[in-house]
Amino acid sequence: MQKEEDNIPQPEIKKKKRKGKRFLFNQMVMFCNHLAAVALLTSYLASHVSPENFWFLAFFGLAYPILVVINLLFVLYWAIQLKKRSIYSFIIIIAGFSNLHHYIQLSTNKSPDHSKKIIKVMSYNVKVFDLYNWSHNIETRKKMFQLIKHESPEIACFQEYFHRDSSKYANTDSLLKFSNFNYCHIEYTSTGRLNQHFGIATFSYYPIINKGKINFGYNGNNVCIYSDIVLGKDTVRVYNMHLQSIAFSHDDYKYIDDLQKDVQAEDVEHSKNIVKRLKRAFIKRAKQAELIEYSISLSPYPVIVCGDFNDTPSSYTYNTVSKKLTDSFVESGNGFGRSYVGAFPSFRIDYILHSDQFIAYNFKTIREELSDHYPIITSLEKQ
Repeated sequence: MQKEEDNIPQPEIKKKKRKGKRFLFNQMVMFCNHLAAVALLTSYLASHVSPENFWFLAFFGLAYPILVVINLLFVLYWAIQLKKRSIYSFIIIIAGFSNLHHYIQLSTNKSPDHSKKIIKVMSYNVKVFDLYNWSHNIETRKKMFQLIKHESPEIACFQEYFHRDSSKYANTDSLLKFSNFNYCHIEYTSTGRLNQHFGIATFSYYPIINKGKINFGYNGNNVCIYSDIVLGKDTVRVYNMHLQSIAFSHDDYKYIDDLQKDVQAEDVEHSKNIVKRLKRAFIKRAKQAELIEYSISLSPYPVIVCGDFNDTPSSYTYNTVSKKLTDSFVESGNGFGRSYVGAFPSFRIDYILHSDQFIAYNFKTIREELSDHYPIITSLEKQ
């Protein structure tokens, strides 16, 4: 008995087979699209749920930029095929636009009203001014000082600050010689041999009339200080913080580097160690952020918040600290906000936030690789 397909021309049979294969492939792609879409939606929850309660959500928040790119690729794939399915991921990306604009900005250039008080503010993790010559360049410390002097901020918040008494590394003495720094507030978290001091520091052109520290409940290298600074007839409280780092070891960074270079690195223990360190950091930062947010809510003055949060804009940490505050990058920045130069997480983790009594202008990230962080600067106009 003759089969039905025997009457079908060979080109038609081949065409049907191709369509069948394409259909199966598109079904697989759609399944992957669903997974990527759900992962992106889950990342939106990360900024609202404390890692103390559901720590695994923080990983999705950390992966947010990558998840956006993956979903954009699905949009492109379906659009090329003129499929309505392209709208699927597009809608999910747009639903999280409030997250997206924290990573990339296209602000118009505005000029401040110079009849009002304008303050230039810098935040910079200086990585102990390259004390251990990580950069393999003996000129790095000198270039850092030149950069700070050239930018001439009136308020500068330094994290991973270092000072040594009576030596060429007497950094506090050197900075106070700058014409724009008359006062400082320094909190050391540790003091080593040879009178070496490590901590955090805020320098100001204007008088500092009060100094305080937020107690995280334990001793460590992470710290938050606040300085009450008099600006003419007004007073502002400036917060300077360095929140919990991931504290990867050299071996951890090497493992991540090998993965990025596609080097064979099937080490389950290293993977577990990295996850443990991330989890620990997520939870510690959440607690620190809540204490800082509470302190900000009690401030009798408008606030400026600077520092290395060690977390991305999609995090619970950022969302907690930035409550009722404005992000200077979102308000007046341009381009991608990447501030961390290291391997992971290579995103925006340094911030300058402010109360609504200020307007930010000309936010910029200075792309000078003198530390593992870029310095960030903005001008704030007092209303």
